[in-house]
Amino acid sequence: MSFREEPGFRHGQTARTAVLLVNLGTPDAPTAPALRRYLAEFLSDPRVVEIPKLVWWFILNGFILPTRPAASAAKYASVWTPEGSPLAVWTQRQAAGLAATLQQAGHQVLVKHAMRYGNPSVASVMDELRAAGATRVLVLPLYPQYAAATTASVGDAVMRWALAARRTPELRFVGEYHAEPGYIEALAQRIEAHWAEHGRGEKLVLSFHGVPERSLHLGDPYHCQCHVTARHLGQRLGLAKDQLVVTFQSRFGKAKWLEPYTEPTLVAMAEQGVKRVDVACPGFVADCLETLEEINQEAREAFLHAGGETFHYVPCVNDSPVFVQALADIALRHLQGWPTRAAAGEAEALAAQRERALAMGAKQ
Repeated sequence: MSFREEPGFRHGQTARTAVLLVNLGTPDAPTAPALRRYLAEFLSDPRVVEIPKLVWWFILNGFILPTRPAASAAKYASVWTPEGSPLAVWTQRQAAGLAATLQQAGHQVLVKHAMRYGNPSVASVMDELRAAGATRVLVLPLYPQYAAATTASVGDAVMRWALAARRTPELRFVGEYHAEPGYIEALAQRIEAHWAEHGRGEKLVLSFHGVPERSLHLGDPYHCQCHVTARHLGQRLGLAKDQLVVTFQSRFGKAKWLEPYTEPTLVAMAEQGVKRVDVACPGFVADCLETLEEINQEAREAFLHAGGETFHYVPCVNDSPVFVQALADIALRHLQGWPTRAAAGEAEALAAQRERALAMGAKQ
């Protein structure tokens, strides 16, 4: 096995600490070719689709990739912005906000963002961090609730990069923060601000991304952590149990996924006489296709068509100052023990040490 070329080593070079934010990913453009590349990478991950590899290869390449990209491209086009993919835009802003927050607190920490699928890739950004002198990297997935299909897959990508590294940095991983006080507060303030502007619905629906039900029985804590988030949020908002409904969206394939499903639940509410609902997506920290198109377009239409009168989608926390501060609190807690502040005169001392070593070598 050959290892990738390392950045040049310099005696006395100051070691740097870095934080890597990782989100799911997005195609480079709302076009069928871009979607085909993105879906091929995403759906080839065995963490995402737990079907025997050979069987899934024929399904993916024989049925899904020839037909799905065009339909998905149209959906992406409906939410694309002049700056690009909403997910990419918000993730970049979150990273910039985290870097500024840490710097203002006196921490000299590199902050970069990557996408598990698509660009910038985890491997390319890890290369950038190593080239910048990072010898310690905290990996912070932008998934508050742990799932093997998301959080663990980020770990896979980082460790796959490390397998080909000659010098691997020290690595730490944030596994979950579904009950983090700052995260809950950011969600609550986003919902309260929405209520203050638009009024309050009869029900607050919290729609989380779905996963196959079998993952729950195999030991994945995702389902439980979604309900923990909902409970904390409901308590913070002062809601009665019957005012808050937890659902799961984004089903894929014919297998049974976590229930209740979001759209059928909204349809049933409308048919039962609920006229006004608010829908938030706490598992997504950045608005994306699943929130802007699946919820704010498709689910909205289904609810109104079934007899509902008012549907309000509550935006994700995105780059809200409260959420960025929550990310900073999480990062600093996991960075404990690693140097994050430049000591006074450190660079000068290292340079002097290097000169002394060179002088002694010249005398020998």
